[in-house]
Amino acid sequence: MQEKSGSFIEWIMPLLFILCAGWIIWHLPAFTLDWFPPDASQVDNLRGLHHRNDVTPGMPGPFGGEADWIDYLAATGMIVFMILGVLTVRRAPMEFDGESTLDRVALFVGRITMMLIVLLTTVMLYEVILRYAFEAPTLWANELSLWLAGFVFLCAGLYAMQQRSHIRIFLLYDMMPRFWQRVCDVISTSLIVVFAFALVYGGYGEAFSKMHRWETFGTAFDPPIPATLKPMVLLIVTLVAIQSILNLINDWNAEPVIHTAADDIDEDELARLRAAVGAEGTGDLDVTRGAIQGSQTRHK
Repeated sequence: MQEKSGSFIEWIMPLLFILCAGWIIWHLPAFTLDWFPPDASQVDNLRGLHHRNDVTPGMPGPFGGEADWIDYLAATGMIVFMILGVLTVRRAPMEFDGESTLDRVALFVGRITMMLIVLLTTVMLYEVILRYAFEAPTLWANELSLWLAGFVFLCAGLYAMQQRSHIRIFLLYDMMPRFWQRVCDVISTSLIVVFAFALVYGGYGEAFSKMHRWETFGTAFDPPIPATLKPMVLLIVTLVAIQSILNLINDWNAEPVIHTAADDIDEDELARLRAAVGAEGTGDLDVTRGAIQGSQTRHK
């Protein structure tokens, strides 16, 4: 994978995907009513929830149901931007290499997570300004922040698994020969797969029920947090299990890695320190991060 990250298209694709996915999530009851209607006793309630939250009421749809043209355009855009995002994502120098499609999906999910954090911060900042500067707090910022934070937490899990950055204890692992390291890897991957299977098997019915009847949070804003995060948990856990299997396959013939305190050293930071210090040592130079960055700004 090409090691060039940070281009405009690489960041606009996650944002466009989030916008389309957000629209679809907010209007998902329309698709449920059209394609997978619940029991007759729940149809009226679901239709009432949709009409209350419909952003484009009265707009016709291509198939004459509840979902309108914008809903279907957003669904198409979500698929298109997902594909384009996976194809255009580039590995940053500090990220783990991976050439499979799932590796690219995980990297793109990582970019989505980063954009969600930006949106989450924007919502919180907006609420703080309105609450303390204008004394006009919103009714939706707190629940929206919780909602976005839930998606951030889940999406970050898949990205962390792909990057091998999840919590691991290497004290005994590094002391083992490569054969026993592989045995430990197989055991840990098997436990992840078993856990994922048990969670999906035991939680599928509840998650489907919450999404099908569109269970909401029960507040003034009333977002469908249970209806969306419950299925998302099962989806992400399944992808994490698949990614762990892929990691096991990709790392099977890899050279053993000895983990030391040097793993936490930032080579770019060291290079900046060496450039600031020079060959004569530190002397009376200020080698703090602020001084170094200020020096670089002046040279630019």
